[in-house]
Amino acid sequence: MQGIGARRIGRVASSSLALLLAGTAAPASAAADLPRVEGVALQPLAAQVGRLLEALRTAGEPRLSDVERGELSGLLAAADEPAALRRIQELLDPHCLLGVHVNPESRVKVERGPAAARLVEQGWRLFLVKVHNEARITPPLRFASPHAARVHRRVDGPDPPLSITAADLRDRWMDGAMYDERPMTRELSGLALEYRILQIYSRDAGAREAAIGFHVGEGTADLAFRNAVPVLFHADPSVDLTLRVADELGEPTTAAFVFRDEQGRVYPLPSKRLAPDFFFHAQIYRADGETVRLPAGRYRVSCTRGPEYFPQERTVLIAGAPGGGAPVESFRLARWIHPAADGWYSGDHHVHAAGCSHYTDPSRGVEPADMMRHIVGEDLNVGCVLSWGPCWYHQKSYFDGKVSPLSTARNLMRYDVEVSGFPSSHAGHLCLLGLTEDDYPGTTRIEEWPSFDLPVLQWARAQGAVVGFSHSGFGLETKDPSVPNYEVPRYDGIGANEYIVDVTHDAVDFISAVDTPWPAEMNIWYHTNNAGFRTRLSGETDFPCIYDDRIGIGRVYVKLDGPLEFTAWLAALKAGRSYVTEGNAHLLDLRVGGREIGTQGSELTIGRPSSVRIELTAAARLEPLAEGAAPPAPRTYWSIERARIAGSRRVAVEIVVNGHAVARREIEADGTPHQLDFDVAVERSSWIAARIVASAHTNPVYVLVGGRPIRASRRSVQWCLDGVEQCWRSKSGALKPADRAACEQAYDCARATYRRLLAECEAD
Repeated sequence: MQGIGARRIGRVASSSLALLLAGTAAPASAAADLPRVEGVALQPLAAQVGRLLEALRTAGEPRLSDVERGELSGLLAAADEPAALRRIQELLDPHCLLGVHVNPESRVKVERGPAAARLVEQGWRLFLVKVHNEARITPPLRFASPHAARVHRRVDGPDPPLSITAADLRDRWMDGAMYDERPMTRELSGLALEYRILQIYSRDAGAREAAIGFHVGEGTADLAFRNAVPVLFHADPSVDLTLRVADELGEPTTAAFVFRDEQGRVYPLPSKRLAPDFFFHAQIYRADGETVRLPAGRYRVSCTRGPEYFPQERTVLIAGAPGGGAPVESFRLARWIHPAADGWYSGDHHVHAAGCSHYTDPSRGVEPADMMRHIVGEDLNVGCVLSWGPCWYHQKSYFDGKVSPLSTARNLMRYDVEVSGFPSSHAGHLCLLGLTEDDYPGTTRIEEWPSFDLPVLQWARAQGAVVGFSHSGFGLETKDPSVPNYEVPRYDGIGANEYIVDVTHDAVDFISAVDTPWPAEMNIWYHTNNAGFRTRLSGETDFPCIYDDRIGIGRVYVKLDGPLEFTAWLAALKAGRSYVTEGNAHLLDLRVGGREIGTQGSELTIGRPSSVRIELTAAARLEPLAEGAAPPAPRTYWSIERARIAGSRRVAVEIVVNGHAVARREIEADGTPHQLDFDVAVERSSWIAARIVASAHTNPVYVLVGGRPIRASRRSVQWCLDGVEQCWRSKSGALKPADRAACEQAYDCARATYRRLLAECEAD
């Protein structure tokens, strides 16, 4: 949000609410006059009123007549100070909704002013506030109202209590804040008289009462509880804008929309949103034929549907009266790429319906229908909604071991589990996909689960689930940003830490990428590939925890030979018939020596060292740079901007053999697909993949020379062995006593495996 009301306003401190709720004056109607203030020096007052007039020009309201504005401008340079002071108040006081008196002891009293209390449904109105500051203090003037309290809250725990009632939701109908954008100042000026701007939002139409109060810090309420007055508002109704939304084929669909007015304010107001609109988003998601309610005005509207589509922007004008005809806006979306048309289906295997940015009150997270709206609106073919620690006991009720009945032929949703907020979380969070049972054997409470990862992975796999580590780079960061590097990480995070042990037990199908730093994710994956393990790479967002902008910021594209079906999609993910991306770069149909990625074990056998042909289709999309302009700073760990070749619209596609780039081709990132081929020498058994650094990465094809297994680097295996030792030092202190012996045995087996592999390595 930008401009007036850009901050998340209306957050009222509990102490301020207590002051307002302790007592207010009797209901007041608009007063005839506010008290006149005398003895104020005209020069500083004129400067403050000048800033006020400039702010009102920007804001557009309260609307002063040309006559009033002209006379005020003349008074700012008047020679007769008492007369000018009196006339300024005569002109501005009628526009004041409220008057604020700060007495010499800094106690605040509020009274009703003469301005009409008119609001607009789903919109903002601005009012003047007259401030008589006898104390001559300079803190910010703060707005407070129990009717502006939040309609949601976040609390911790797997079974949080609910405290926001239906009556609370009804009564918390408004929001408000002082307008302190430039040219206004955040603090009071210290003058005995000045005028401030109050902005008030109404969620509802019709008559609504609110207690409006102010304070200048803790303990500044008037002793008679006169720091607030009840005001009866009347809010004019807004109109429904109908949105017609069609995809590139003209078929009805769902898209994301952001509505901003000319002051940059976002609609509907985020702080008053409940699902399906998320309060931590600027965007809302609307299907074809659905509506958004807006007051009259001019809006800048953006429309998107995930990274495969071109974003659109336009200006929309909403006329005033509801009887003037129902407005309609049509949006026809256009793609720059369509991988699903060739069997490459996108998925985000790690999103949540509770915890982190979600509220846990007035409901324990959000419902499946709300999540499905976002999956379709971001054009995700597969969305895996994972129940975890927060609201676990409520959210797990949506798990049934099946694809949700809300799914469509093009967009599948399934509820599964992230092991996070459980006793083993310290060792690394786990994604368990395709479960048939979501309670670990013998447990009824989270606290009863194992305190290390291996038994959880083995239990999930025994029921046919596909399993891997979440946000893999956390705890694996190194000072050396190169990949691969040989610095041993601290193993002190919640990423793929105990993976270094569990991979030796053939218990891990994938590690996740895109939502943590690229070098940390790739470094451990490259080293374990060099040791001969075949864990796949997958993509995730961890919405709304690591990224809460939208789901699908991190994606995996999985190739299917038939129609979209969850079990087949999950099997292909496990087989590595996939690539990972942040959505703006694509590496399709990788073939090495004719062997397609993810098929026949992704394995190519050659009799002796030789050259192999590598083929793929690469496409990327960067916004062009204006001449002399700096590229935008990346906002995420993986970003096409990190791959931009300086001063250009190009990125580099690299072929990686055993963790090192051996070939490179630059392509124009204008959305055009490029057919690329490379000839690469293979001297020993190797893994081969393609990448666009920090934007896209394929899974490998494994090339076996003379039937020998991949043992590409003795240094990599030693790095893995050292990692087991460091992981034990970091994690063993959090084990339950009952788990310690079994965990020690798992680590001992990992040590033995790496020592054996070390002896088998062909190269340093």
